[in-house]
Amino acid sequence: MPPTRRQLTRDDLAPLARAATGRALTDVTRLRGGTRKGVYRLVLDAGTTVVAYVWSPDEDYWDAAPADPRDPFSAGSGVEVFTAAHDRLVTAGVRTPRLLHADTTGNAVVVEDMRGGSLEEALERDPAAGWAALQRLAGELATLHAQEGPAFGKVGLVGSGGTSSSPSAARRITEGALRHIEQAAVRDERIAGVRGELEATVRRLAAAVRPRERHTLIHGELGPDHVLLDDRGRPALIDIDSLMYFDAEWEHVFLRIRFRERYDVLRAPAGTLDEDRMRLYRLAMHLSLVAGPLRLIEGGFPDPVGMREIAEANLVRVLELVRR
Repeated sequence: MPPTRRQLTRDDLAPLARAATGRALTDVTRLRGGTRKGVYRLVLDAGTTVVAYVWSPDEDYWDAAPADPRDPFSAGSGVEVFTAAHDRLVTAGVRTPRLLHADTTGNAVVVEDMRGGSLEEALERDPAAGWAALQRLAGELATLHAQEGPAFGKVGLVGSGGTSSSPSAARRITEGALRHIEQAAVRDERIAGVRGELEATVRRLAAAVRPRERHTLIHGELGPDHVLLDDRGRPALIDIDSLMYFDAEWEHVFLRIRFRERYDVLRAPAGTLDEDRMRLYRLAMHLSLVAGPLRLIEGGFPDPVGMREIAEANLVRVLELVRR
């Protein structure tokens, strides 16, 4: 049975609201958010709103083992990871909601509330405005990817002089893909039926990837739901916990999956991406989007139908790629 999880109440969040804003808290709404943290809109007595991110075991649907801080894909998240990512984006000139308060004791932060909705909603609600925001996002993405780091890993770790425990970014993706095959195979018989073929394909694609020393700043999970708009329609990146120095190909594989036909607006200039990496990372990403959602369902995620749909859509792509 999935674990019982407790959501925070107004009484729980009132001290955080007071510390962040000096105002009394009048109402709380839990927002759709990440799988590792709770996201709450706080309504203050002045009628204004802010947003709180709270990290706790009750908010983590992965129920993961303790994180390896040297692994850029580790489950590690929280105030320090978030603030390091926020500060790096601000330094780079990439818009993200302003950080108003960080509470290391309570493992929570309070940020600016952006009320323009998500880019995903805007593209459906008002295609013209959504398209303009998408074009602005392309500029933000170019600024983000112009930043480079001395090693690959989460920005807080690299910024403090640390390095990843894996020998290369491509090797880390290969290890993850093989692990995701194993995890998915015990949860879906279709993956189990082609497990050997999948593992051989991952190893073959990995063998074609040439070494690289360049490490690009990427968001890591940049879909249209991870972009909010301000009251002037300008985009800001959210769910920034995965911000890292890595291969730009990993970002573009995810962008292509999530933005579909609109990806052309965000496409990298011709010749800047390595096609061998793209082939490996494409299969690895789809495998991750099968294994991850299937695990989340077991952890009691509140939208199991949505997670099942994500897993199924990506499973179909995995089977298509392995049969080519």
